[in-house]
Amino acid sequence: MNGTSIKHMVVFKLHAGKNNVNAEQFLNLSADELTTIPGVEQFEVLRQVSPKADYDYGFSMVFANQAAYDAYNIHPVHTQYVAERWLKEVSSFQEIDFQLFEK
Repeated sequence: MNGTSIKHMVVFKLHAGKNNVNAEQFLNLSADELTTIPGVEQFEVLRQVSPKADYDYGFSMVFANQAAYDAYNIHPVHTQYVAERWLKEVSSFQEIDFQLFEK
């Protein structure tokens, strides 16, 4: 990852809870949908293992630059995913976007 690329991460809890069929279906369908969007690189589905955290799952992905990230945010697959799946199935979340710190 270079200094202009962006690592986009989101951690979240589901209304369905964790470690059940509904949660697994959400994770799998999310990966299937979001990875079809141009510019999404290094997509990962993550399971929280720390008892100190309030969230159960996470997604991590990398964009080559701000333009790729902006295109992702307005892509029809992403906006439909947010409206039809994310807003209905996610109970709470936190987003964070990182760029590599360079001295």
